[in-house]
Amino acid sequence: MDCVTVSPKFQIVIPVNVRECLKIRAGDKMQVIQFDGRIELVLVKPVKSMRGFLQGIDPSIGRDKKDRI
Repeated sequence: MDCVTVSPKFQIVIPVNVRECLKIRAGDKMQVIQFDGRIELVLVKPVKSMRGFLQGIDPSIGRDKKDRI
């Protein structure tokens, strides 16, 4: 577990091992979530990186007529 220090400007530095593991780059966007007395930083992936994530899904799976758009 890594510890960080909050600067006078309320900034922190993400440890290098965490940055490398999560492939965080300068300029990446992160969502800040306050939950149950803690702060969570979640990397926001660009929409472009989601391209093809449904590739191979079976569209023939039946749906109820009432659920169709």
